[in-house]
Amino acid sequence: MKTAAELIAQAEREIVSVTPEAVRAAMDDPNTAIIDIRDVRELWREGKIPGAFHAPRGMNEFWIDPSCEYHKPIFSSGKRFIIYCAGAWRSALEAKMFQDMGLTNVAHMAGGFSEWKAAGLPVEPVERAPSK
Repeated sequence: MKTAAELIAQAEREIVSVTPEAVRAAMDDPNTAIIDIRDVRELWREGKIPGAFHAPRGMNEFWIDPSCEYHKPIFSSGKRFIIYCAGAWRSALEAKMFQDMGLTNVAHMAGGFSEWKAAGLPVEPVERAPSK
């Protein structure tokens, strides 16, 4: 059995990592989509990178697949994807999965959202949607 740490290390050897500063520089690029894969409760508690698209980790295989009823058009847009999570473990695994599914211009943010906040970079609050 492989450990989670081994899976993360393997993914990191096969993906591109970018710094929070590089993500900040890419925020205004219309050809780049910043993807937040954290649980929605993390977004409510801590906010997110301004303009990031929330794509929770458990749904992305379905959202990426254009033949799936759950497909999200952003994933067939041809954009560059920069993925992040809280500490860069989940995003490393997710970036590898994006590549395994055929997306080629994919990176993940080293250090995750915790490093983004520590660098004093902008954070957008995320409000809880009202209950229906």
